[in-house]
Amino acid sequence: MLKILLPVDGSDNSDKTIGKFIQLLDWYKEKPELHLLSVQYPLDGNISLFINQSDITQYHQEEGLKNLQSARDLLDQAGIPYQHHITIGDPAEMIVRFAVEKQYDQIVMGPRGQGGIQSLLLGSVTNKVMQLSSLPVLLVR
Repeated sequence: MLKILLPVDGSDNSDKTIGKFIQLLDWYKEKPELHLLSVQYPLDGNISLFINQSDITQYHQEEGLKNLQSARDLLDQAGIPYQHHITIGDPAEMIVRFAVEKQYDQIVMGPRGQGGIQSLLLGSVTNKVMQLSSLPVLLVR
């Protein structure tokens, strides 16, 4: 079975990507195994000097679940099974690393997420994932 990684960031663009991808699932010969991924930026500075690690971990979990919620709702409404994951680090690097380590067959992303200026052709995370990944990356608009 084909394993597909769908990185999401909780943005409207991310939700549009999930919605469009749901419509494209008929492209696949058999239903793929879908995995949502939220990558949380690490907290800056020496925050761990002031806040204990379990609180930091809980914060990343809560923020990750917030970012995943609308994508999860869309997949739930469509009756499509999925798994979800949360990781911490540079988004593009963690998406590619996670995809390789967990042996996904494809990464599906939108051309833009929350980041930066909307007039850019590709978001910086998407662009970097395409540069770093040896796996196929499907852009859904």
